[in-house]
Amino acid sequence: MRFNGLRRQKNVVSLAALAALSLGSVHIAAADSASVVAPKHNVIIFVVDGMRAGSINPTDAPTLYALKSSGVSFANSHSIFPTFTTPNASAIATGHYLGDTGDFSNTVFSAYPVFNTANFGKPTGTITPFLENNQILSDIDDHFASQNYLTEESLLAFARQNGYNTAAVGKVGPIGIQDVTQLNIDHGTNNFDIPTTVIIDDLTGVAGGVPLHPQIATALTNSGVGVVTTPRNQPSGTNIVPGTTSANIGQQQYFADSVTKAILPTFVNTGKPFVMVYWSRDPDGTQHNQGDSLNSLTPGINGPTSRAAIKNADNNLKQILNYLASSGLAATTDVFVTADHGFNTISHHEVDASLNTTTSYASGFIYRRTDSSQEVNTGFTPVGFVAIDLAHMLQLPLFDPDSQITVNSTKVYEPVDPSQTHTTVLEQHPVSGDGLIGGTGTIQTPTDASVVVAANGGSDLIYLPTGTQTARAALVTQIVNFLAAQDYTSGLFVDDQYGVVPGALPLSAINLKGSSALPTPAIVINFRTFSTGSTNPLQNSVVFADSGLQEGQGMHGSFGRADTFNFMAAIGPDFKSQYVDTAPVSNADVQVTLANILGFNIPNVGGLMGRVATESLLGGANLLPTAITAGTVRSLPAPNGERTLLRYQIVNGVRYFDSAGFPGRTVGL
Repeated sequence: MRFNGLRRQKNVVSLAALAALSLGSVHIAAADSASVVAPKHNVIIFVVDGMRAGSINPTDAPTLYALKSSGVSFANSHSIFPTFTTPNASAIATGHYLGDTGDFSNTVFSAYPVFNTANFGKPTGTITPFLENNQILSDIDDHFASQNYLTEESLLAFARQNGYNTAAVGKVGPIGIQDVTQLNIDHGTNNFDIPTTVIIDDLTGVAGGVPLHPQIATALTNSGVGVVTTPRNQPSGTNIVPGTTSANIGQQQYFADSVTKAILPTFVNTGKPFVMVYWSRDPDGTQHNQGDSLNSLTPGINGPTSRAAIKNADNNLKQILNYLASSGLAATTDVFVTADHGFNTISHHEVDASLNTTTSYASGFIYRRTDSSQEVNTGFTPVGFVAIDLAHMLQLPLFDPDSQITVNSTKVYEPVDPSQTHTTVLEQHPVSGDGLIGGTGTIQTPTDASVVVAANGGSDLIYLPTGTQTARAALVTQIVNFLAAQDYTSGLFVDDQYGVVPGALPLSAINLKGSSALPTPAIVINFRTFSTGSTNPLQNSVVFADSGLQEGQGMHGSFGRADTFNFMAAIGPDFKSQYVDTAPVSNADVQVTLANILGFNIPNVGGLMGRVATESLLGGANLLPTAITAGTVRSLPAPNGERTLLRYQIVNGVRYFDSAGFPGRTVGL
């Protein structure tokens, strides 16, 4: 689909038509206690998970390419660090940085074992939960009086409360975060309540999934789409078996069909405006699991399977835009397209472009499965190498919070020792990379561990849940000194409460210190990135990742520009046409900008917020170059001389973070 000359083409989405959809499609009740008089427009936020700005071209992504060419192209866009899905989902939903939302990474420290109140009939579990899970999100919410762990109001929630139809469709986890208080548990049945916002994700129609509103279930059935999401079939492979060679076609076709054949037609019939979020799993899921480059840094995530995933997401967007055009909705809908983060190829062995290899303590062992087959290539790091290295340095025992065993009729977290044989009661490395260092491994609240590692991929979080302030401050310095000397590290950030720590910058420097209701990490580790392509370094970036995926597959989460440079564009009646916005924008600006378009005055708790990208809106003045400032901040040197550098831009007092790390160890720094 092309967007040039849209006003002259009958069957193509025009700017006016796109604007008509700008207020989304989630809530379908006949009437609300609060009403919106003369709604201006609808909104659709289309999130292309893991889409790098440099991946958009007329061949692989013709719809996205045409949209950015015809509407607004945000040429200086930014993901929020840590560059993971749920942190950016929280920013897109609320307009707040992570210091306020507390969604610091996909895996965080919850301070209590999830399901410790038997929610959903689940046994007491991990204290490092993975947030791409509706039941975990609901359980965390249930520990707050507000039933909202983010503490901030989302765009969908505000729209729902003010009479709009609302919907969230696509990837499980970030979709629930868009209106997280809708993930309520009915304590009588120990299942989800039926939400008012339409939620369709990976688990729709599956036991334990979020139920459908009856009206939408009927529409899905009558249209032939069905009420059960097509399963995702993308094996990740092993160290000797390649991963998937197919994009996530079937599942995403179900998502797109549910939007165009059931949800939007139902919303049209109500006569009410809507706000909708569509979260495309591709290209992220396929880039993570692709089998084009097993144990090789090239082609990495630039092979044919990843390109097919880009086209898959592009086709989903085309289908939705076509429906808007044919239904007459396009004239009143704004469509904002963004990616949650960029992407890199994984390394577990090489630490730089010269292919020097890691000297990590964890890389010195042979890791085997219980059947004695080798799980990790010789000399490579396993998932959990940070936890292993830190436990060894501190000379403390290591336990896996994601695996439990029974000792003397009591459930405890499984011990980890890389030097021992893997058995049913002992691991060589944590199964998901998370680690409890020190303590007894007892499942309790509070934990008795001295250090908690939440492994995430391109960056990790470290929490210090026990000890006096003085003892924790000394431990922070000890850990920072150790990590600064590791060949896989590039940049460290420390909770402001511990003062100035040489080698690290404070969390407040990157908006990770705010009003969060969840525990704030003591240390955030950024992992090293380098490039295998000097002519296009961002498209050929490699990250040394704390991940169970294989070398050559894909990962994100770092502070390299390959991760922070996400794709962003917008089109519709409230946006300029054929406009390249060179001012910095970020995922924290999405909600704020769209709320401004809709005339919403959404309440706020914290103050770490994005800005209205007024320069991209019709009638908005272009920002003068003098309105944008840039700078670099440097930490004091660690004992080995390494300094954490941070490059940023500022517009109207809002900071945008380009890249950070140790000099020479981060792509784009």
